[in-house]
Amino acid sequence: MEKENKNSNYILPASIIAAAVLISGSIIYLVGSSKNGTGGQAGNSGQNQASVSETVQKLGDRDVILGDANAPVTIIEYGDYQCTYCIRFFESTEPLIRDNYIKTGKVKMVFRGFQFLGPESTLAGQAAECAKDQNSFWNYHDAIYTAEAKDGQENNGNMTRDFFIGLAKNVGLDVAKFTSCYDSGKYADMVTKGTQDAAALGVNSTPTFFVNGQMVNGALPYSQFQTIIDNALKAASK
Repeated sequence: MEKENKNSNYILPASIIAAAVLISGSIIYLVGSSKNGTGGQAGNSGQNQASVSETVQKLGDRDVILGDANAPVTIIEYGDYQCTYCIRFFESTEPLIRDNYIKTGKVKMVFRGFQFLGPESTLAGQAAECAKDQNSFWNYHDAIYTAEAKDGQENNGNMTRDFFIGLAKNVGLDVAKFTSCYDSGKYADMVTKGTQDAAALGVNSTPTFFVNGQMVNGALPYSQFQTIIDNALKAASK
């Protein structure tokens, strides 16, 4: 198990037309069709919900846990680094979950890329994988979302090679190793496959969460996540 400085992060792999929709008070991005022919409304390949939940809950050797690996509740997020509603969750809800549930050992969190909003999202996913190689995934994940929150736009050309290398320097990575990894494109296929695998499980929007296997769609406010997490904790304690 390998840890980062601020939190317990265990390397254990992880994850066009987008429309904003309002569902039960939550805002999400829906996957439609893409120009490259790999899109289309995502389905679950006929799998039932129990099978999907079991598949999602299995952690692989590229998943990175934020928090205590033995926490009774697991939150798995599928997100796109350009998704404005993922940023909304990151800024407003996730900090409270981290403070009240992750730091107290009740919840662990895993982020998987669902990079469907275009080439910049795909490159961001690759950069995050390179940061993962240096056991700094969550620091880099946070840096991308913080920068995108300030930028406030999608597909505007800001996510360049220099942008990703600059973030690597800011979070204290070995820049030469990061640059070599990024330039090699070694994780391009992995990022694409992660998105395709998630779509096959029925993920068709960002952010999408699984809380102990229960699918939750959208950037819900903290109060709603609190209820979902508390119910999961009660169920886990039985």
